Amino acid sequence: MALGAAPGAPAAPDPRGGGPAELLTELQRLHRELGEATETYQATSRSLTEQRDRNRRLGAGLVKARIALAEGRDAAGQFARRQYQGVVEVSPTLRLLLAADAQGALDQEHVLRRAARDRVATVARLTSAERRASQLARESRAALDREQVLAARQRTEREAARGKLDEVESLISALSPEQLAEVEGVEAERGEEAQRELVAAGGLSTTGAVPTRRGERAVRFAVEQIGKPYVWGAEGPDSYDCSGLTSQAWQTAGAQVPRTSQEQWAELPRVPLRDLRPGDLVVYFPKATHVALYLGDGLVVQAPRPGAKVKVSPLAANPVLGAVRPDPDGAPVPVYEPPELPEGAREGADTGYRDEEAPAE
Repeated sequence: MALGAAPGAPAAPDPRGGGPAELLTELQRLHRELGEATETYQATSRSLTEQRDRNRRLGAGLVKARIALAEGRDAAGQFARRQYQGVVEVSPTLRLLLAADAQGALDQEHVLRRAARDRVATVARLTSAERRASQLARESRAALDREQVLAARQRTEREAARGKLDEVESLISALSPEQLAEVEGVEAERGEEAQRELVAAGGLSTTGAVPTRRGERAVRFAVEQIGKPYVWGAEGPDSYDCSGLTSQAWQTAGAQVPRTSQEQWAELPRVPLRDLRPGDLVVYFPKATHVALYLGDGLVVQAPRPGAKVKVSPLAANPVLGAVRPDPDGAPVPVYEPPELPEGAREGADTGYRDEEAPAE
């Protein structure tokens, strides 16, 4: 069943009040807002994971510091017991005068000096261990407080994203088959027009470009996922969201890329659209909330949005922000044979399905 609405989530607009163009605009708006909410949630989830890792390291360090502190206190206690039992220091000069064996007195003095140095060192270690344990205890308490704040924020942001997801699904489920077909037609026309304008302006080359070896593997992986459903937050193997598809494609190819589209846009090297090669990532919308993998010849493989399946689309089907390259130093393959697309790879627009067609949560 579809994900439930978050408490207080606004109801989806009544689709009967607008034509196909208005419906498509509303659907794209909701999808963009879902992308923004998802990016925020995933960023907080990642921060929470990192904070928990730091907390574990702090906890391990605190255990070691407390062991060192206990050992230091034990050593200091041993010195205290020895003094209590009558080990009294005597002046070196007096010891030498009273000793029957002068050389023995000198040897004893050496031993006593070494013991004194050990005592000083033990006290210093004890003081350092106490200071270290106290500092780590304070840091651990503060770190646990930060973890609790992040966990609460994550829960709030997850509910916000689930609410947006429910809005998208509600709008989709309210559309009749006729409305779906009309929206798909408008969407296809918009995408084709935007693609023509991009090519005409010289912003996109449709000539055959050659990928790197890793880029080729990423492309083939993405093509193999065509037909699998979009599921919010999924990263395979049976379903994907947009950045789940692109990150897994490149991970399979042997390169680690950031998980979210915003991170991919922020952290990977930028590349002009006219210089795209298969395997590059195309990022969409002003806030980088959608991403697709470039297939070549002006096409991308993408997991579009809730209700859609992984498919091949014109690069300009969504408003393009720019492109990034996960392997800027990779060498092109000597010979490249593009993967064969499965039947129906380009069929269907970025709309959704009705409730009875929705995948299980």
